[in-house]
Amino acid sequence: MKLVITQANLVLKGGAERVVLEIARHYNATIYTAEYDKTATFDEFRDLDIRVIGSRRGLLGRGRAGQGLSYGTAFFNYKIREDYDVINAHVAPSHWIRNRNERVLWYCHTPLREVYDLYDFRMSMRPLHKRMIYAAGARIVRGIDRRVVKDIEMILANSENTKGRISKYLNREDAEVLGGGVDCKAWDSEDYGKYFLYPSRISPNKRQEYAIDAFRQFKRRNKGYKLIIAGNVPSDKFYQDYYKRIRDIAGRVGDVKIIEDPPVDAMRKLYARSLCVLYTPMNEDYGLVPLEAAASERPVIAVNEGGPMSTVVDGKTGYLIESPEEMAKRMKEFADNKELAGKMGKAGRKRAVQEYSWSAFFKKFDKYLYRVSKIK
Repeated sequence: MKLVITQANLVLKGGAERVVLEIARHYNATIYTAEYDKTATFDEFRDLDIRVIGSRRGLLGRGRAGQGLSYGTAFFNYKIREDYDVINAHVAPSHWIRNRNERVLWYCHTPLREVYDLYDFRMSMRPLHKRMIYAAGARIVRGIDRRVVKDIEMILANSENTKGRISKYLNREDAEVLGGGVDCKAWDSEDYGKYFLYPSRISPNKRQEYAIDAFRQFKRRNKGYKLIIAGNVPSDKFYQDYYKRIRDIAGRVGDVKIIEDPPVDAMRKLYARSLCVLYTPMNEDYGLVPLEAAASERPVIAVNEGGPMSTVVDGKTGYLIESPEEMAKRMKEFADNKELAGKMGKAGRKRAVQEYSWSAFFKKFDKYLYRVSKIK
């Protein structure tokens, strides 16, 4: 099958980029993207056929709304000239490729959160003089989005949470759910270190301050442990300002180490030696972090919302919690009882092997592709 992939950008080492990478390698696909920084994303992309279209600088400047609109314009206006069987779109607005091209299967990681479920939250973080520009950009994006989405041949959602957003914001009730996978053979388990790990992009909707607050409460009565926060920090001022805020909070709490953009092997070591993994994003779409923790035989303490509700089995592979206070309590349980951490970690890995392998993913994904493909 000749597969073409469209992806908004390749400038991070995140869960969506990992899914795109696995699919592209499996099908030897060509990737069209609006921005590619080979130094900032997974090294393996360098071995693939990646073509950059459009320009990141749009009519609304280099802000978040302007970036999204310029990305969208690139895909909306682009006509793919090469022969293909299926276009597999990924992070919004790369699905706008449907405007001038047919046979699109959109693997939706989420409708663009900036203009839908996180709109009010993002708006509240902007200075007053930028809100009108942001609001105007968001209205334009929503209008084009709904126009394009109605024509997409098939939509796969990465979780039930994302499927609900597609229904609510884009009026498509026919999306089917297929969660991403994890290569358990690539992850190891080592002796427990005296630290908790929160591995994720450093971003307001990942809520690193939530994990730091839980650790602050934990360390009142438990000495000798650290919290390690590890992940990408996007270069946009919006994210850099948040990063500075997190560093300030971490400095006041103490025993919090922030590792910016660790290499893949170093990140796997951090998982393998942690006591457990914390995960506190705001209504996460899906999230590969709980699967990577499970592959490393580490239990997860995650917020009881969004993707973790599907990937963490409460009381068996980790805990789903409702507050920083409850997270701190569960952290103490693992610190006091390594056997419990081991039992849950082993249960998590067993479940990951059985339910979340990439081979299982591709068996299902193949069937969806052929339903859209011109190959009959």
